[in-house]
Amino acid sequence: MQAPTEAASRPRVGERIIAAINRDPRTAPHGTRNDAVLAAVLLTGAVCLALSTDEGRRPDALGWTLLLAAHVPIVWRRRRPLLVLAAVVAVAGPYHAMDNNHTAVGPASYVALYTLAVTGRPLRTVLTGIAVLTVSVSIMLTVNTHQALELIRISGWVIAILFCGIDIRYYRQYVAAIVERAERAERTREEEARRRVAEERLRVARDLHDLLAHSITLIGVQTSVAAHVLTADPERLDRTAVAKALDDIAETCRTARGELRTTLEVLRARDATGVPDARGPLPGLSGLPDLAASARLAGASVDLSVKADDVPAAVGAAAYRITQEALTNAVRHAGPAPSVRVEVHAEPGALRLSVTDDGTGPDPASTPGFGLVGMRERARSVGGTLDAGPRGDADGFEVTAVLPTPAAPRTPVTSERAG
Repeated sequence: MQAPTEAASRPRVGERIIAAINRDPRTAPHGTRNDAVLAAVLLTGAVCLALSTDEGRRPDALGWTLLLAAHVPIVWRRRRPLLVLAAVVAVAGPYHAMDNNHTAVGPASYVALYTLAVTGRPLRTVLTGIAVLTVSVSIMLTVNTHQALELIRISGWVIAILFCGIDIRYYRQYVAAIVERAERAERTREEEARRRVAEERLRVARDLHDLLAHSITLIGVQTSVAAHVLTADPERLDRTAVAKALDDIAETCRTARGELRTTLEVLRARDATGVPDARGPLPGLSGLPDLAASARLAGASVDLSVKADDVPAAVGAAAYRITQEALTNAVRHAGPAPSVRVEVHAEPGALRLSVTDDGTGPDPASTPGFGLVGMRERARSVGGTLDAGPRGDADGFEVTAVLPTPAAPRTPVTSERAG
């Protein structure tokens, strides 16, 4: 039963990956601190570039102020990428218009543009990039109309950064979609494993209930018979009757032990997921005479009529278990020496089952058990229906079930009647 537990821990990794890829920049851990460090690094590089140029292109006091101001908005680039880009362009425009070193302020502008391309929608990114490029070209042409190479270089950087940002955005979405599909598939496998385990637990519970309830009821009735014989007339003890009652109890115990052993063998036969992969031989319609004989040993008069053959194994097993539980309920609740009628016959596309008795039925004040619930679950497991309740035409209780079959089977007649 460890497979679902181990599977439950794996999807968390995928969830963390998806969260990391799709995380809102405003909520990224240490985002502002990291961007402040980035702004400081960019400003240091810009100062070095501005100082390395010729004297005529070095910024003056106003130029240094504009260069510093262009890097300050980078601290909040994750929170407001569009406003940060607008602020950087608004400050970089006058800086370029003063014909200072144009390369110095470039990295800050490119970082702001890249942030917008990665976080924004592609159409908005392209329109914003066109606007930035238009402003840059206009300023450069106003300052110096002979800087064609500088215009080409700036335009190339802007276009490259736009496409790089958009491409990374799509790549992140692609990776997130792959991880999400893998995580969803893992979660589906985990849910399937849990469902199979739950179904197996329910099946085992039904099998154990049907087996133990039937056997314990018969043993209880047979023990009562033996006790009655022993106490009815001690001076004229019928040793034959006592011996027969004890033999019946021993036979019932042997039968129950065999069925219990089969159930335990099925539980031990497990596949890699921890769910049983074999169910062993299933009981079927051929076992109905044995059920009728067991009920007769408990004092019931059973009239069995079976007109069906070659039904699917699952349908036959469901009919067997429903009949077993119905006979158990009749022996337990129908009173002494009940008369029970069991009819199983095939019709086109279905197997019809009916178990009726002439007893008083279960005591309404008694604690409800799982017998009727189990019978209905047996019927639903093969796509059938089951009705149970007092008979409308006479005293007693009636259980009827309709179990679908893929095709109409052959219908040889098997009939038993005994008191």
